[in-house]
Amino acid sequence: MPAAAQEAPGDTCGGADLIDALPAETLDSMQSEAAAMPHPEGLLWQATRGDTVIDIFGTYHFKHRLTDAHLDRLTPMIEEADKIYLEISNDDQMAMQRAMAENPSLMFITEGPTLPDLLGEEDWQHYRAEMQARMIPGFMAAKFKPLWAGMMLGIGPCEAQAGAFEAEGIDMLVGNRAAETGNPSRSLEEFDALLTLLDSFPMDDQIEMIRMSLAWPGDMNDLSYTIRERYLAEEIALTLVFSRYVSEEYGGEAGAEGFAMVEDLLLEKRNLGWIDRLEAQVAPGDHVLIAVGAGHLPGEVGILKLLEDKGYTVTRVDL
Repeated sequence: MPAAAQEAPGDTCGGADLIDALPAETLDSMQSEAAAMPHPEGLLWQATRGDTVIDIFGTYHFKHRLTDAHLDRLTPMIEEADKIYLEISNDDQMAMQRAMAENPSLMFITEGPTLPDLLGEEDWQHYRAEMQARMIPGFMAAKFKPLWAGMMLGIGPCEAQAGAFEAEGIDMLVGNRAAETGNPSRSLEEFDALLTLLDSFPMDDQIEMIRMSLAWPGDMNDLSYTIRERYLAEEIALTLVFSRYVSEEYGGEAGAEGFAMVEDLLLEKRNLGWIDRLEAQVAPGDHVLIAVGAGHLPGEVGILKLLEDKGYTVTRVDL
């Protein structure tokens, strides 16, 4: 692996590894469940079918201490690729930001009750304090659509205060490097379809997702640290199993249902759509690079297994 790069948000945050702290029986069960999933570990892979080659990299959407090293490793692949795919290309990311600026209802509640009413006083005060800890003022936090708020709660306060929301993650950097080579990144999905998907979550379920986040009794910085460090250790399936455990352990039945809904809509259904797009757009003999969130890689409906189902041979590559 290339040497560590420049300081990134979270480098000085530290934290405790919550997976290591689990009871031995629970940890053994989680590790066994993760190991049974197709392709449980690894960030860099190559899929081949005939003379078609697809390089696959699992990203962490926020900047971390090895982001620049990962970009260095991916640069030769970017330069060699005929087509480069991100979840949403850099150009489409900019178009999505413009659309949100022109139509705030894509991200914010613009009519009807806002989060203080939907959450109730006690949960609203807890939620507002958590958002303020992430440098998001209460007046803005009140109007976020709950699913967007839940995504922001997923990053620890320390990383947020260190600039995680503003720093460019590897996805954006791959797109930038692709544009520099004259081969701009492409989207695996249309951004308006993604926004429609996010809006398809029933409001009651979205509110329960926020409550599930608030039910976590520990330090959110430790939770964020655990996910980031296990990503850097390339233990992707284990982070998914652990995330499900946290949802079920502290969110109860609603947490289990919420996690299953997110897994179905935001991981599995999107994976299936991405593979359909690749099948339609990748020609025999193409050399392709795709960079998507690492959580999309492992599992029965992970993109690696889905590529195998399409006749590709999938091989892990040293990072």
